[in-house]
Amino acid sequence: MSRKEGLKHYHTIWGMLFLGWFVSYIDRTATGPIISYMIEHEVAFFAGAANPHAIGGLIGSLFFAGFMLTQFPGGFLGDRFGYRAIIVLSVFWAGVATILTGLAGGLLAFIIFRVLLGLGEGVFYSNDRSYIAYHSPPEKVGLGMGIALIGVSMGLTVATLGVPLLLGWAEPHFGKNAWRIPFFVLGGITIVSGLVIARFLKPKRWAPGADPASPGIKAEYRKALPPLFGYCAVFLAIVLGIYVIATRFGVSDIGIAFMLTALCPILILFLYRRKKEEIGPILKNRNLFLIYLVFIPIMWHLWFYGFWAVSIVQDFGGSALVTAALVASFNGLAGIIGFPLGGMISDRAAVRTNGRRNVLAAQLAIVTVLTFIFAGYVMAGFHNPVVLSVLLFVSGLFFFSSHPVAHALANDLAPAEQRGSMFGMLNLIAEIGAILSPVVSGVIRDASGNWGVPLLLDAGLMAAAFFLVIAVSAKAFKPAPTAA
Repeated sequence: MSRKEGLKHYHTIWGMLFLGWFVSYIDRTATGPIISYMIEHEVAFFAGAANPHAIGGLIGSLFFAGFMLTQFPGGFLGDRFGYRAIIVLSVFWAGVATILTGLAGGLLAFIIFRVLLGLGEGVFYSNDRSYIAYHSPPEKVGLGMGIALIGVSMGLTVATLGVPLLLGWAEPHFGKNAWRIPFFVLGGITIVSGLVIARFLKPKRWAPGADPASPGIKAEYRKALPPLFGYCAVFLAIVLGIYVIATRFGVSDIGIAFMLTALCPILILFLYRRKKEEIGPILKNRNLFLIYLVFIPIMWHLWFYGFWAVSIVQDFGGSALVTAALVASFNGLAGIIGFPLGGMISDRAAVRTNGRRNVLAAQLAIVTVLTFIFAGYVMAGFHNPVVLSVLLFVSGLFFFSSHPVAHALANDLAPAEQRGSMFGMLNLIAEIGAILSPVVSGVIRDASGNWGVPLLLDAGLMAAAFFLVIAVSAKAFKPAPTAA
């Protein structure tokens, strides 16, 4: 932003959505370091567990099952009742669910509150992307999406590094209940942030040509809340029903994860039969569908590191929890540069034929190579913390910079009046990767004794994402308008 341009209203919107992403990611990312702490100290429901990483990964998968199921309903509700209403409700929901997690008395209660967190946070994404697209100048949509997503990186970094520090402070005072304290602290921060977002995330009502009935302007909180509760109640019952029945019949943790993943095509089929006119254009579009599939490996990679990075570094390097968290935090830290950089590159590339697609393909190719290098380095027995930090940072730089490029590319391909639904569908399918990544990786870790094979699997999936991007056709591309 230049001095000549000054602060615009859409900059405030970007800032508030940055805050929303930040608190959303500290709440969800905290689960990984806290579970690593509980496994290491054998406290609460991890005391004496024979397969602790598989159990911890399943908790993450259950969270993402809830998160996945509200992706499309969140976008649909945003299109109907206003993007801002769903964004604000999502943030408050996340704060309450996080505090309740700290009060959990057993594994089932812990799972219930993590699933509730996922259900509430799942409606944020599609409305955030749509709100930015509505209020930003067309030539700055990619930049706006990138700046807001810095909150993802900040949330990942703060949770990865800050949660172990909070645990270290709480342990002498609260003993075996120290794991509860980060949930109370982070939940409180989220609720306060919700108040700030509700206050400042407002459209410029005097903007010329603004339609008060547009989802980018209106915010019908009272009308949005009942259907939001209804969707969440149904989905909570489904997820918990699968978990309880599967565990009673002795289904493995990885089997439960695949059962949860099956909810995605079932929900898509249900939505298609109920809302064929709304779903058809965003589901039958070949290019959009390829982008949806690309995001499955992307979300796998994000939550493989987001959930297990501290354990990976600790496993190969033998470091203490806080030291391992410091090294692991370099991956998330890279997004502070990567997200806005990717947004600027995306906007410049948009005016060229195949511009955004080619940039995205190059980014994913580099991430794939760096992930293979990281896997080979640690599997060869090397664990220099400086080298690990550099590899994680550079890989994270290219990985996080790919997100605003991919989002802006999807935005180009979607009908303007269905962007909320499109982004909801995108993240619904993408969450297949997030559901499977923590538990599959954890099960392989328990079976193999280290994180080498899960790292190689992650690199292979990123290679698959590269080839999917290459398959996107140039025909449907619409060059982004440039500034006058």
